[in-house]
Amino acid sequence: MTGPADKPTIIVVKKKAHHGGHHGGAWKVAYADFVTAMMALFIVLWLMNTSQAIQEAVGGYFRDPGGKGKLMGSGQAGTGESITVTKDDMGSLKDKLEGAMSQMPQFGELKDHIAMTVTGEGLLVELLETEKGMFFDSGSAAPSRSGEELLVLMAKELSALPNRILVEGHTDSQPFAGNSAYTNWELSADRANAARRLMQANGLRADQIAQVRGYADQRLRHAQDPAHPANRRISVIVQYQKPQEDATLK
Repeated sequence: MTGPADKPTIIVVKKKAHHGGHHGGAWKVAYADFVTAMMALFIVLWLMNTSQAIQEAVGGYFRDPGGKGKLMGSGQAGTGESITVTKDDMGSLKDKLEGAMSQMPQFGELKDHIAMTVTGEGLLVELLETEKGMFFDSGSAAPSRSGEELLVLMAKELSALPNRILVEGHTDSQPFAGNSAYTNWELSADRANAARRLMQANGLRADQIAQVRGYADQRLRHAQDPAHPANRRISVIVQYQKPQEDATLK
């Protein structure tokens, strides 16, 4: 007979269940993909509602992330406003400058002596003198307080652009009083150069000034009235960006 000692021994092993443990990071990857897709969607929607210039600037960056596309606006000063102003955009630049100038405390007395015109050369901004002098004291090449504030404002607004700038000085036909060796030629050139120095000291890049011109009375604004005070003026021209300049600077 077989006794109780001969019965087989049965061992039951129970595995402990693990609840609430780590399930991996797959959900984080999926969530990151979702957020990235949403961000891309919002960027596309924003681009669809921006101007052609900004669209070209963004496209220029992705076509040339190395930096040669800066003339398209992707490499200038790191701001979103650093875009080339083309013929189609000059009207917007004109409106922007007028809006900035309207914030000046003395704009009420200056506005009738500031003329902006989109021309074949670019945006022409003219600072027209009065009989007693508005932007420059009569017979002086030093800007007045109003002239200085306006030129500084323009420099700050134009410094974000890659477009080149021309500065011109003009006088009326009255001979310069005083020193006979100092004529309207010198006065017009000195005023243009003074405007150039002031604008460069307040934002314009050294390579942004294309030319400084002094015309004396050779380009009268009121040809029928050569002595008209508005013939005495400073002209700042924002040139269109030229394709040949793009090729040269690449």
